[in-house]
Amino acid sequence: MSEIRKIGICTGGGDCPGLNAVIRAAVKTAILKYRYEVIGVRDGFDGLIWPEKSRLLTLNDVSGILPRGGTILGTTNRGNPFAYRINNEGQETVHDLSDEVIKNAKMLGLDALIVIGGDGTQKIGLQLAAKGLPVVGVPKTIDNDLSATDVTFGFDTAVHVAMDAIDRIHTTAESHHRVMVVEVMGRDAGWIALHAGLAGGAHVILIPEIPFTIESVCSYIQQRHIFGKKFTIISLAEGVKVPEDVLKECISRYGSVPKGISVGNLIGEAIAQGSNKEVRVTVLGHVQRGGSPSPMDRVLSTRFGVAAVDLIAQRGFMKMVALRGDRLEFVDIAEAIGKMKGVDPQGEMVNVARSVGIHFGDE
Repeated sequence: MSEIRKIGICTGGGDCPGLNAVIRAAVKTAILKYRYEVIGVRDGFDGLIWPEKSRLLTLNDVSGILPRGGTILGTTNRGNPFAYRINNEGQETVHDLSDEVIKNAKMLGLDALIVIGGDGTQKIGLQLAAKGLPVVGVPKTIDNDLSATDVTFGFDTAVHVAMDAIDRIHTTAESHHRVMVVEVMGRDAGWIALHAGLAGGAHVILIPEIPFTIESVCSYIQQRHIFGKKFTIISLAEGVKVPEDVLKECISRYGSVPKGISVGNLIGEAIAQGSNKEVRVTVLGHVQRGGSPSPMDRVLSTRFGVAAVDLIAQRGFMKMVALRGDRLEFVDIAEAIGKMKGVDPQGEMVNVARSVGIHFGDE
């Protein structure tokens, strides 16, 4: 097997805190430990479709980026080279540009590519690896829903942001005797809502894994009122399954579910009607993706970046770094993708929350 001299790094999918820390660790390890050259692939896989966008990364390029959010390489969640959408004068066409990617990777002299991203990005990386591009993966998602790793970087920072919001909302909720709904990210899994709700002292946590009813939530709010607690904080994941009666009421009132309305506002309006309480909704949205990564995320990202380059040096292609317990391990990308890690409704975390009186709307 030929000697490894030059590697590439790309970031795909949504941005999150810790991406720059991974890039920094990978570049420094590649240069200082292995004497590799490193090419920064811009905007996901776009930098291999248009190789002129890619550039050499030096130690100076990664100096000072450890605390920065986002990614210095840019990213996109619309850059699948196997189904690349091109808009030409209003007409959108789909093209398979994967052969171009392989050709341009060879033209750039890449002996391996580090792919940093979530499930979709890792799947694309695996497909490119099957076409001859040596790939190693680094898992990334603030949702913490990848089954192959215990924790993903960015999750801890997102929980900090959500917890801080819940902390701040507590005082205004108590002062005005309001029900406050805080909608956090979590399209398929409720990890952020659960952890932030526990850490922030929320009274109700609504997550995709546990079906709930508005009647149950309103009954719980009323019980709190009877016991002198005239406010309620609800931590809600954006991916919760909206109860059928809420959807029917919305369609009856507006003719359809209004385009762009958040799940938090749908649920908040239903709770206001069912509880006869004043309800306010805060949708945190992309605030959770931004800002400086937490110390835990900085350390985990650094560990992942170093491990990815070590994996290349060991010729561990088509594998991904993963955290298992307190150890880093290498897992097959094929086994890591397509398996979502959701919150166990009967698991320890949910049981802890129930034990301290948190309601999940299912009783």
